[in-house]
Amino acid sequence: DAIEDITHSLCTLEFQDNRRLYDWVLDNLDGFNKPNRPHQYEFSRLNLEYTVMSKRKLQQLVEDGLVSGWNDPRMPTLSGLRRRGYTAASIRDFSDRIGISKVDSMTDMAILEATLRDDLNTVAPRTMGVINPIKVVIENYPEDQIETLQAPIHPQNEDMGKRDIFFSRELFIDRADFKEVAPNKKFKRLAIDKEVRLRNAYVINATTFDTDFDGNITTVYATYDAETLGKNPADGRKVKGVIHFVEATKAIKAEFRIYDRLFTLENPGKNDHFEELINPESLIVTYGVVEPSMADAKPEMAYQFEREGYFCRDNQPSNELVFNKTVGLRDTWSK
Repeated sequence: DAIEDITHSLCTLEFQDNRRLYDWVLDNLDGFNKPNRPHQYEFSRLNLEYTVMSKRKLQQLVEDGLVSGWNDPRMPTLSGLRRRGYTAASIRDFSDRIGISKVDSMTDMAILEATLRDDLNTVAPRTMGVINPIKVVIENYPEDQIETLQAPIHPQNEDMGKRDIFFSRELFIDRADFKEVAPNKKFKRLAIDKEVRLRNAYVINATTFDTDFDGNITTVYATYDAETLGKNPADGRKVKGVIHFVEATKAIKAEFRIYDRLFTLENPGKNDHFEELINPESLIVTYGVVEPSMADAKPEMAYQFEREGYFCRDNQPSNELVFNKTVGLRDTWSK
């Protein structure tokens, strides 16, 4: 360092004991014991909950095939974070929030996710995607008619403009948004004889449904109120629930990769067999549909899939449309 005129040597706490040797060498070498000689500063290394930061342990995960590579979106690497949809601004904000310390501690993963939400809430375009789709048939809507509606690209930023969404007799909604019978009064989704508003569209009322041989609901039948586009029902009845949808004929199939914490314990690195603590639900793959405009989604650019969370198109070559879940709309992780 002294030979190369380094003024400050920054390292993590495990090198603290080396400082005496570092200074002794400078004290005893001619020409290096001078006022502007290098000064050594130690700080604690970054430790994130539910993952490991050691390159040796990360390499073991890769070599053992427990992750897909160094750029696996569950990995705490820059390439992994980038593939998952993390922005440079959010990582800089995270660094500012946690600061530098000499205390060796674990950093809550929720802090990293909060910085990302704050950034994406401001910049991410809105769209709709149905992760676990079920078909809805609007029986009183004209057959072979497709209506073009308008929705904001960002509700708090009018300068981002509007996008076209479509409405027709057949739609897809998320399976979780329909129940045969509303389980309680707080249920604000679709159920038989219960109304709900489709986001940026009409109020619909479920009337009946079909099931397969295993009893799984395959199709929901409903009616719509043609006078409720952009306004409340004329008779004053209250419709409390709002759910998202994608029009069926223009919907594009997509693969959704839902990521979660890589490990089941807060500090897996303390365990000699940390690789046995992999969270079996750290990656769940589902297949659904998205708005047609998402066919042109840019890799690594995050979008808010309304009511679902933030997603970005995967940056790896694929014949399929693949979206990685970046982060949820709120912190739902239970410790």
